[in-house]
Amino acid sequence: MFAEILSGAMISGSLIIAIGAQNLFVLKQGLLKNHIFFVSAICFICDFILMTIGVLGIGTFISNNPIITNILAILGALFLIWYGIGAFKSAIQGTSSLQVDSQDPQNKRLINVVLSTLAVTLLNPHVYLDTVVIVGGIAGTLTSQQKLAFLIGAICVSFIWFFGIGYGARLLTPLFKQKRMWVILDGLVGIVMFYIAYRLVAFVLWGS
Repeated sequence: MFAEILSGAMISGSLIIAIGAQNLFVLKQGLLKNHIFFVSAICFICDFILMTIGVLGIGTFISNNPIITNILAILGALFLIWYGIGAFKSAIQGTSSLQVDSQDPQNKRLINVVLSTLAVTLLNPHVYLDTVVIVGGIAGTLTSQQKLAFLIGAICVSFIWFFGIGYGARLLTPLFKQKRMWVILDGLVGIVMFYIAYRLVAFVLWGS
């Protein structure tokens, strides 16, 4: 049991860290102290639902269907390219829409934050590839009891990660009062998005 919990935790952790768009969005909201509980909770709940679906067997079905997998990969690449272009544009212009000292009431409205969090999470097919296909595919080789332990490890890491970076981000607030740091962060977002998009295209073309 412990081995499966540890395995689920390690796999989940490595995949969650790699989903750049979502993590950087949570980081930004944390820096702004912008309804971070709801942001972190939404990311965790989505992970919980998707990983549960994958572990229960749908992930194995999708991973064995190359057409569905390739469609998800292509859609994911397109989404990430679009997101990356926006980040690079913001970095070049030096006008990030999220500033630490901003008093724009739109930044504080809960409904806007909730919708943005759902969009950056659920409109990114890369999230489905990781949580449903990869996590579900790996769990497909386990027994029912082992799957439960694997899932527990995976969702525990998700909970710790999202609430950790959400509330831990405020420790970086003094650093991000400098406009230059937002330019660097936006540039980093763009690089990460383009790199992940490249990996998805490579997966479709060469299977790696």
